[in-house]
Amino acid sequence: MLLQPVGHRQSFSVPIQITLHGSRRRQMREAFATGPCKAKKKDGCDGVKGADKTKKQVSNAGEDRAMLLGFTMMGLSVLMFFLLGITILKPYMLSVWKEESNCTTLQTDIMEDWVDCSFTCGVDCHGQSKYPCLQILVNLSHSGQKATLHYNEEAAQKTPKCFYIPKCQRNKNDLLNIALDIKDFFDNKNDTPFSCYYSPDSNSEDVIMIKKFDRMIVFHCLFWPSLMLIGGALIVGMVKLTQHLSVLCEEYCSATKDDHANVGPRPQGPESRPLTTRWRPNLRSMHHSPLR
Repeated sequence: MLLQPVGHRQSFSVPIQITLHGSRRRQMREAFATGPCKAKKKDGCDGVKGADKTKKQVSNAGEDRAMLLGFTMMGLSVLMFFLLGITILKPYMLSVWKEESNCTTLQTDIMEDWVDCSFTCGVDCHGQSKYPCLQILVNLSHSGQKATLHYNEEAAQKTPKCFYIPKCQRNKNDLLNIALDIKDFFDNKNDTPFSCYYSPDSNSEDVIMIKKFDRMIVFHCLFWPSLMLIGGALIVGMVKLTQHLSVLCEEYCSATKDDHANVGPRPQGPESRPLTTRWRPNLRSMHHSPLR
């Protein structure tokens, strides 16, 4: 039995749609996951903003404390300059005993006239006493001049003829024994030179053995306050530099975000849609061999 020829059959078309299933499935997943993801992103952004806010608050608190420390150090250094300048630097600058020389002992004597002094033995107890005046004559090595030696500036101002001012007390024998010990000390020096200070601007015949404030004390009075002042200024400068760099970083980040925002997402046009084609086979062009 022969089948009807192909030419006499009714033509029909079978639509076959070819779609990029991967893209469609991806779009479906994104559509289903849009709601939860947005919520998570919102929560995440809120968390990040909160963390950034907390971090900013902590950094601001740390910067404020550092600034306070720096200004406190600077203020204390200025106060130290003021106090040390009045108590140490000013007397050192006004002192007339500026030049150092070598002295040798010429003669030591205890004067016959003792010096009057007053002492206290309690709250309402006061008394009068006397102490021996020890006179020491020395020779200045740089000029060969004969001068009277004093222990310090105070002794040179209050007792022009005596070496030192002892602590006044009631027992005069103790004061005499102290003076004899000092006399023996200088007598045993013989011609051994020792350092002393004299005034180059005056013709005074007085020299002192010990200065109340020397150059080392003045150095420490200037060094430590200066170091504190520099440290405080460095702390304030570093904080200001950190703040400036932070502002520059924020400006750079905001500019980068603006550049990304100006680019924008890709437009959803026909070209971006899934590629779909239809293929209609022409069955008339197909030839089937007759069944036998």
